[in-house]
Amino acid sequence: MQTSDRQSPAVPRHIAIVMDGNGRWARARHLPRPEGHRRGVGATREIIGTCLERGVEVLTLFAFSSENWRRPASEVSTLMDLFFSALRRERDKLHEQGVRMRFIGDRSAFSDNLRAEMERSEEHTRDNRRMTLVIAANYGGRWDIEQAARSYAEASLAAGGIAPVEAGVSALEPYLATAGLVEPDLFIRTGGERRLSNFLLWQLAYTELYFTDTLWPDFDAAALGEAIADFGRRQRRFGLTGEQVEADDA
Repeated sequence: MQTSDRQSPAVPRHIAIVMDGNGRWARARHLPRPEGHRRGVGATREIIGTCLERGVEVLTLFAFSSENWRRPASEVSTLMDLFFSALRRERDKLHEQGVRMRFIGDRSAFSDNLRAEMERSEEHTRDNRRMTLVIAANYGGRWDIEQAARSYAEASLAAGGIAPVEAGVSALEPYLATAGLVEPDLFIRTGGERRLSNFLLWQLAYTELYFTDTLWPDFDAAALGEAIADFGRRQRRFGLTGEQVEADDA
């Protein structure tokens, strides 16, 4: 995994978003929760388009966490149906726009039809390079680190074992779900909550965090622009002092 530069660019190379607030958006309007999720799909489409226009290289969206299975069965069913229909409806358009699709998370809990649709989307768009759209589904940051450690151990044993002194922090990175992608520059969470909720725990180590009270269905191109502008005003130090960073920039 690549680490971004210290200097905050005008546009982050990689933006990661927790899309929160669909249910509360619907409740505030006396609508059923599924309507909030449907409106959220529209917001997702707008944000993808805006990221393409702004030159973002990677956009990672937290579509469904490993903890979301605890929600009412009817809501989970609605989310799965929306996920499936959105994939079928949007895939060709994303392909035409040069978007490569990539899914991260444990797919074993999904239906055969949904898994097949995810695989078709990845295969259909695999050669696109304009932007990578990463969709985290049945994903958890702890799960990601656990599966990376397991895969690393299995590879190590198959290669005859690696001494602990040789197993540095970077040893796990090729086995993470996001292997090969630049680390997130900017993390955005909508909906007013101020927590990571088990999202990209390893990858967000030096990411700039941005929280907004705006509910996801209302998060539009202008709101994204505000987040990017805020990011551009920050100094990324990566453990250095501000004076060191300024000296390097000079």
